[in-house]
Amino acid sequence: MAKQPQSRDALQLLADDHRTVEALFEKYENARSASVQQKIVRQICEELTIHCLIEEQVFYPAVRSIVDDSMMDEAQVEHDSAKALILSLQQSEPSDQFYEAKVSVLKEQVEHHVYEEERQRGSIFAQVRKADFDLTVIGEEMAQLKQQLKDQAKSGALPPPETIALRA
Repeated sequence: MAKQPQSRDALQLLADDHRTVEALFEKYENARSASVQQKIVRQICEELTIHCLIEEQVFYPAVRSIVDDSMMDEAQVEHDSAKALILSLQQSEPSDQFYEAKVSVLKEQVEHHVYEEERQRGSIFAQVRKADFDLTVIGEEMAQLKQQLKDQAKSGALPPPETIALRA
């Protein structure tokens, strides 16, 4: 009998995404050739684009009413900033001026965002855990959207990250 995939709650799904991207940044730093680095950066950009979309379309709207407004606003602005860098990296080559700097800044932004989402005292994750909230149902919705987006990415149809002019 085939084993059913274990359902993950929303926070575990997001944390798993964070670990994946952290590992990719480490892989980038250890890569020796520009072509390998560029391939890894493409993976980072794809993972982050999908992650942003599932957070913005499913997770953030679901938890907005139970998480501090200023934290949610800051998380969204951090996403916008990261998406601008992702878009810039997707349109550039490793030989371009500032390429490595953009990767470095994106890594720093992701590290900061992860810290605020899951590790800092009073983080978004901590506030969600404290509330009476069904993380499994929202996790399943997020997992379905993530799979759709991964399928789109495989066929080359993943939309580029859209930013909202750093939220006026």
